[in-house]
This record gives sequence, structure tokens and C-alpha cells, in this order.
Amino acid sequence: MVDHVMEALREVLDPEYPISVVDMGLVRGVEIDGATVRVRLTYTSMGCPCMDMIQDDVRDRLLRMEGVERVELQIVWEPWSREHITDEGWRRLRGVGVV
Repeated sequence: MVDHVMEALREVLDPEYPISVVDMGLVRGVEIDGATVRVRLTYTSMGCPCMDMIQDDVRDRLLRMEGVERVELQIVWEPWSREHITDEGWRRLRGVGVV
């Protein structure tokens, strides 16, 4: 089930870049407890203007999954760097000329 949640989260795009929050390295963990999904999220900076939008998008997407009735988000301020971007994330960034 965690794999299904991660795949669903790949549909949630970072509003500033055309890559998912998973490929951006913002999802730091997923736990499932019955019909509740808990997601640990971090951001590229504490002043990220898109935090609320990303959280809303994560909740909305996961609540569309069969069997998910509740989504709990935990914001963690774990250090983020470019190293957290997945290979797929880099491919997409290159494809739009960001890097």
C-alpha cells in the first residue's frame, strides 16, 4: 500500500517546477494505519510560498484513493538539497530547461 501512496503522490506536482513532490525529494515518509495515511513532508526552504498549496494537493490526491478516509501531514524541517531530487526529477527539469 505504501507503494501505491507513493505512486499517487507522483501525480502531485511542485507548483514551481513540473516535477512531483516525490521526485523533488519533499516526501520524507509514508505510514498507513487502517484508513489513515500519514505523510511526512519537508520543503526546499522555510519560506516556501507553496506550502499550503502542496499540502492541499497531497490531501486531495490521497483522499481519492480507495480505502483512504483520512490524511495526516507532518511537516518536518529536515535539510533539503539538490541531492534529494530523483533521477526522474532531474530528467524532467532538464526537459524544461531548468538545468
